[in-house]
Amino acid sequence: MRYITPAIIAAIVALALIRKKAVYGDFTDGARGGLGLLADIFPPLVAILTAVSMLRASGAMDILLDLISPATDMLGIPSGALPLILIRPFSGSGSIGVLTDILSRYGADSFTGRLASVISGSTETTFYCLAVYLSKTRVKDIRRAIPCAVIGDLAGIAASLIALRYLGL
Repeated sequence: MRYITPAIIAAIVALALIRKKAVYGDFTDGARGGLGLLADIFPPLVAILTAVSMLRASGAMDILLDLISPATDMLGIPSGALPLILIRPFSGSGSIGVLTDILSRYGADSFTGRLASVISGSTETTFYCLAVYLSKTRVKDIRRAIPCAVIGDLAGIAASLIALRYLGL
């Protein structure tokens, strides 16, 4: 198994040499294109990550959790999973940190831990992906993209809750 990646790289280089391609030149051109892509998507990524960090550090996250927890309690969503539900659409790395905190606090076998794990696997970093995609494609009309993406996240959360709480999976 550990030789698969080197074997694939060797096969690609061998195929390029057989086809008389400039392997190194193509590699550096690809790297140059990657840097251009990074320059396009870096500013929106910094903005989203900064906003998430400010939300958590300012205490606004705790206030928001206090406001919505009565409604989510009625839906059967444990309050321990709420930070993940709020952070996941904005930051993948932030949501992994929150998931780690939930698992260490409640345990991986608890309902909260299992729900957080399934939510993490069945939802997307919606606004992060939209920021990257929309900045690269320069789409200006986003009025349909955001509601559809949020509905997808809500469907993932609802399916996770139904699968664990009501179907007993």
